[in-house]
Amino acid sequence: MLDLGYDIADYCAVDPIFGSLDDFDRLVEKLHQRDIRVILDFVPNHTSDQHAWFVDSRSSRASAKRDWYVWADASVNGGPPNNWLSRFGGSAWQWDDATGQYYYHSFLRQQPDLNWRNPEVRAAMADVLRFWMRRGVDGFRVDASAVLAEDALLRDDPIDPEADEATPPRKG
Repeated sequence: MLDLGYDIADYCAVDPIFGSLDDFDRLVEKLHQRDIRVILDFVPNHTSDQHAWFVDSRSSRASAKRDWYVWADASVNGGPPNNWLSRFGGSAWQWDDATGQYYYHSFLRQQPDLNWRNPEVRAAMADVLRFWMRRGVDGFRVDASAVLAEDALLRDDPIDPEADEATPPRKG
């Protein structure tokens, strides 16, 4: 429940604190009986660092899921690849000792960003949407869509003279 539950550990499950998939199915059925439509919050930008995809991605640079996330080598000075900041302040890059690279996170370090340039990521996320639609979901609110794609060249952001390490970048 980091970031109020936006650290997605499994896109096709209900967190046990909210019940089960059976509970969800019963809820959808009862709501539809009352002509109430069900809209889910869909978070396609990132997963939890506990998600099976990221655990696999982090296991090795040779992992089949490595390119499912945004990984990069250190800059020439040994620090983060660029000056990008997290929306919550501080660097948007987290060093991973096990594989000797940084991973990118627009939000918390426990919320690594997915690499939407990878067609397997796009296909997996389409499967997630289909999973919920088959369960009767009527639509989705897409969260964090403004940060789905990063500069492929990882160029520094322009310097904001009003920003500092504790000030998140402006949303825009």
